[in-house]
Amino acid sequence: MTDPHIYRLSRQATAFASAADRSLETTTLALAVQYGSRNDPQGQGGIAHLLEHLLMTGPVAGGYSLTESIERLGGQSNALTAVDGMVFHARVLNADAPAVARLLCTALLDPQMDHALLESERRVVRQELTAAQDDPADLVQDAFLAQLYPGHPLGRPVGGVPAELDRLTIDDVREAHAQSFVRRRLALISVGGLAPEALLEVASDVLVTPHAAQPLTDEPVSPGPLTPGSDEDLDWSGDGFSWLCAGGRAPALDSPDRYAYQVLSCLMGSSPSSLLFRRLRNDAGLAYAFQSWSRSYLEGGAWRVLVGGESRNGPALVEIIRELLRQLSTDGPGEQDLEVARRQAVMDGLIDRESPADHAIQLASRTRAGSLDWSMDQEQRALRAVDAQDVAKAAARMLEQFTVVVRSRGGAA
Repeated sequence: MTDPHIYRLSRQATAFASAADRSLETTTLALAVQYGSRNDPQGQGGIAHLLEHLLMTGPVAGGYSLTESIERLGGQSNALTAVDGMVFHARVLNADAPAVARLLCTALLDPQMDHALLESERRVVRQELTAAQDDPADLVQDAFLAQLYPGHPLGRPVGGVPAELDRLTIDDVREAHAQSFVRRRLALISVGGLAPEALLEVASDVLVTPHAAQPLTDEPVSPGPLTPGSDEDLDWSGDGFSWLCAGGRAPALDSPDRYAYQVLSCLMGSSPSSLLFRRLRNDAGLAYAFQSWSRSYLEGGAWRVLVGGESRNGPALVEIIRELLRQLSTDGPGEQDLEVARRQAVMDGLIDRESPADHAIQLASRTRAGSLDWSMDQEQRALRAVDAQDVAKAAARMLEQFTVVVRSRGGAA
């Protein structure tokens, strides 16, 4: 897929339309909103995630929910809430795409929500949170971000805080929607068989909202200093298996330095070609499940390695990660390892672009719902330009901030 046509409709709204691929009989549509868990007001943790549920399940034309309306056409739909944005997406037949695009925007910008719907979806969200509480791999990531960004919007759990979730009223949710959600930057995205001009026609009708002249934009919140904990504070008790998350803060989404952290993730990832795979799997045999990735947001990001292993091996796992970062910070990667990691970082982006739903989410996150300029060509050039010194600097930064969090099933929190 080529880079999309970009239509700047207003200060608030942007439309991204891929060049129509006539070989595809379906179109993936997405509405991205620059509103996520970082916008949850104090004492209302989880309101963004709860609002996502209400928008997908509230009644629309015909009395069905947005989700059911789309899937009664044979389509597929889903939504996600992240730290700094939401994406609502649907894949439908090309012939249905214009009508579904209108339905998507209308349902999300002018929803029908009441107390009964709130109570129903609150129970569903509580089930999600309960499931997450039973999964140390989920718990350790929330705890890692909370330690990386203490007291900061980036450190909030996306799913919310159960006690605060239980106190939310329908008036709270309606106010969040009216005063924040609909006033933030929006992007309507089309990937697949729908012609760009058809998307532009819909977007011009439904995305020019009464709030378009005064869109809200997030003001960066400066993160406080990071104080890494001591290895002596780590608790390796539990039922014999633990998950650890180790890493530090990554650059913000608009920083050119972030590409080095993507390459560093590939050097420390789950591929058999990675440095970490060689040490953990081939040499030591200490872990089966592990991965590494970097995410960038408005005022910062998080680079991490997530590893699951026997609790008794925990200290050795931490030392291997730290030692590899130490080696990379001193010498940088060898040319062959660097080239492999750059290729993998480029490939990750291309794989997302060639999946319609993933590409829609990619456009939403990389551009922050249309507020930043981004193209796949530019990203590929930047990744290919990362050199050994760039990686060494990123690894040194991780060593300075090296933060480790551990969670075990049945172990201490």
